[in-house]
Order: sequence, then C-alpha cells, then structure tokens
Amino acid sequence: MRLYLIARHAETSLNIERRVNGDPSVEVPLTEHGREEARQLGIQVANVPLDLCVHTSFGRTRDTAAIALAGRNVPTIVEPLLDDIDVGELEGRSIDDYRAWKRVHSRSEPFPGGESLDDAARRYARGVRALLARPEARMLVVCHEIPLRYALNAAAGSDDPDGPVHALGNATPYLFDGSALERAAAQVERIGTSPITG
Repeated sequence: MRLYLIARHAETSLNIERRVNGDPSVEVPLTEHGREEARQLGIQVANVPLDLCVHTSFGRTRDTAAIALAGRNVPTIVEPLLDDIDVGELEGRSIDDYRAWKRVHSRSEPFPGGESLDDAARRYARGVRALLARPEARMLVVCHEIPLRYALNAAAGSDDPDGPVHALGNATPYLFDGSALERAAAQVERIGTSPITG
C-alpha cells in the first residue's frame, strides 16, 4: 500500500505575529515551540519506514523536515508545486488583511501581484499528481496549511476547499493512501474551476 504522511510545517514567528508569507525567498524562522513541534513530528513518524521526504521551497518546511528526520537516512526533495499561495502585494500583511481581501473577491481573482486561489488549487492538484507519479511507496510530505486543507476536504468529497476541515495544527501528520490522494487531486482540480466565491 502506498502511504503519504502529509503535515503542515511547524510554528513560525509569522504564525505568532498573524502575518502572511507567500514568497519563499523571505526567511521565516521556526519558533522554539515550532522546533519542539518538529521534534514531536519526528517521534510520530519514527516507526514508519520512509522512502522519501518531500518539502516545499519554503525554509519553514525544509527546517521542519530536517528536525523531524534528524538521524534518519531519508532522501529529501523539493516540490514547489505545493508552495504556499503567492499573495503578491499582501506579502507580510496581517491575516485579517488577507481574509478581508478574500471576502470581497472571487476565487478566480488573483491577489494583487500574486496568484488566484483557483490558480493555487490547480497548482496543488498538479503537485499531488507529481507525488502520485513518483515510485516511492511511503513519503513524508511537509507543506503548508492550505494545500493540506484542500487535500483533506477534497479527499472527503467536499466541494468547499475550506471545509469541513478548516484549522489544522502545525506539524501534525495526516495519512492518505494512494486512492485517497487520487480522489483529492481530482476534486481539487474541480475546485480550481468552480464558481465558489470568497
């Protein structure tokens, strides 16, 4: 059986400050609590034989993976298709500013200077398909809250990428087999062309 353990990165300084970051060139360090969360993730996956670890272009996913897998010989690759949403001019702004912009714009409208939620959904579907196409059978994937939330909701058949599961803890592994991840990719592709607004 193919097994995918997918986790959001550990807590960062911007999580504490409630600010958004969609630019991987901006270094955002893990907090000390986040480093402990990453160590706990390592304990949770310690008894799973992993063939590969995948993380995004962001330092927070790389650092979470490195701490979680410290002392293990697990190959690691970067998958930028699972990067956080490019929020353009909202980079570094508050989560409240981000949510306020989302409330008055459709999913198909790009953030000023960034990408749209629909564009991101289609990119996430490609990222999930890239995971499915790999030969490795057991992977740890460290990414961001939004692609993980979309995958969880889509695998359950929801037409709403933001529900019913919404808030996800940091550095908590969610398990998917190959068929669940395939369902997620197909549903996220549909979501990326949906008329849902907000």
